[in-house]
Parts: sequence; C-alpha cells; structure tokens
Amino acid sequence: MRTAEELKNIVKETYSKIALQSKEQNETSCCGATDCCAVDTDTAIMAEDYARLPGYVPEADLGLGCGLPTEYARMKEGDTVLDLGSGAGNDCFVARSVVGESGRVIGVDMTETMVDKARRNAQSRGYQNVEFRLGEIEDLPLAANRVDVVVSNCVLNLVPDKQKAFEETYRVLKPRGHFIISDIVAVGELPEGLQNDAELYSGCVSGAIQREEYLRIIGQVGFVNVQVQKQRRITLPDELLARHLSGEELRAFQTGGAASGIFSVTVYAEKPEAAPPDVSCCTPGTGCC
Repeated sequence: MRTAEELKNIVKETYSKIALQSKEQNETSCCGATDCCAVDTDTAIMAEDYARLPGYVPEADLGLGCGLPTEYARMKEGDTVLDLGSGAGNDCFVARSVVGESGRVIGVDMTETMVDKARRNAQSRGYQNVEFRLGEIEDLPLAANRVDVVVSNCVLNLVPDKQKAFEETYRVLKPRGHFIISDIVAVGELPEGLQNDAELYSGCVSGAIQREEYLRIIGQVGFVNVQVQKQRRITLPDELLARHLSGEELRAFQTGGAASGIFSVTVYAEKPEAAPPDVSCCTPGTGCC
C-alpha cells in the first residue's frame, strides 16, 4: 500500500507529463495517463465536450475532465470562484465568462508545469482577474470565507485524504457559498483485479471511493443540500479491462448496469449560514464560565 506522499508524487510526475501532451492524447486514455492505460480508440473515455461553452480556451483544454461542473455551478456576475486542480485553466476561463470583469477566478494546482501553462494562457489573453496558485487541495493557499463558488473536475479522486480536501473546501467558502464537483466514484463491488490495480492509475480509477462514502464525507464535513446533479457510467475499453480481469469477470463487469461499476458524478452542496455564537452562559457577570 502506497503512502499519501508517494501517491501525490506519482500524480505530480504523471500530470507534469500530461501538461505537455495534446488534448487528443489525453482524451483517448484514462484522464491522460497514457503510460498506464492508453488504448487505441477514437472516443474520449471520460472527458466531456467544452467547446460549446462561453469562455472556452482551446489551449487550456487538455481533455482531463469527467464532467462539466461549470454548467451546474450557479455562478453569477461578481462572484469569486475557486477551481480545485485547475490544470491549464479550462474551467477557470469558462467561469470568468460568467463572473465578468467584476468577478475573480482563482485556480489551485499542485503541479508546477500545469500552473505555468495556465498562467501563460491567462497572460496571452490579458486576463487580469484570473490567477493561478501552486498548492495542494488538502492545504489550500487561501484564507477562510473568501470564495462564493468552488468548482472541480475529476481531481478529488486523486487526493489521498478526501476528508481533509472537503474540510478545506468548506473553510474557504463563504457562508451560504456552494461547490459543484465532477468526480469519479465506484458503485457496488468492483472485481478484485480492477481494485488491486486501480491504485497504479494516476487519474483513471485511482482513489475512487464508493459513491455513498463520498456523499457521507461531504455531509459529515458540514455541507447541506447535497445533490447529485448528474451521474454517468464510465465505459472502460475492453483492451484495458482484459489486462486485469478474467473473461467471466469482464462479462459480469460489462453487464453490471447501474448496480456496479465506475461512474462520473457531478455533486452540488452548500455551506450553511454561520450559526450565531451561544452566549447563554458566557455573558460577563453570569459566573458560569
């Protein structure tokens, strides 16, 4: 079993290479990880099409997502938006088109190559209200209660400590702020061969936990009004599955339907309004505390 630090280093190394690949290379593999699960296919395995969205910047689209979280983000003009695992800036630039010049967009990524690429994309377009910071999701480089909306696309499954990641998301959101996150989760029992090898993938099914556990963590952190806005089964290519599953396991996995498998989910949740402090026994002169 790899340590959290070892997993982070694998992800950093892999995504440093991915930053230099084309969108086409990344789309036809598992979240761009061509060294571990590339397949010969003409269709995107996980990514969805951003090209029709306002603010789309082709150079920033590396084909790494598993959803379109900005479609459900309920952003408005003047909002401050944070993108967790911002990559080359794709979701940040789409968000900027919504929040306008009066808004602000911050991207955080732990891979220097990605941050450098995103900054170049922003600078080449003269964007003054989009910035990119180097940092980890479990320890965000932002003060508390600063952002209105948090978005993220196929990144939290790569974070070893998901509880801490959601705690940090909660911390930086303003009261009554919200997040919309697209991510990879598991549903039902996965074949042992796939489970055992999943940890080797940087971005395919690595770190994908059970859907109900994922939602439980979100509620446990304190978020309310948790809603799954979209769920889509990820169809992994037979060539990939055949490396890790027997023929019988492969047939069972392919016909599992909604009962089991690997899914993309887009989840919405809100940070509640801060409760007023309880001063019932802490008023000066009461003598109780």
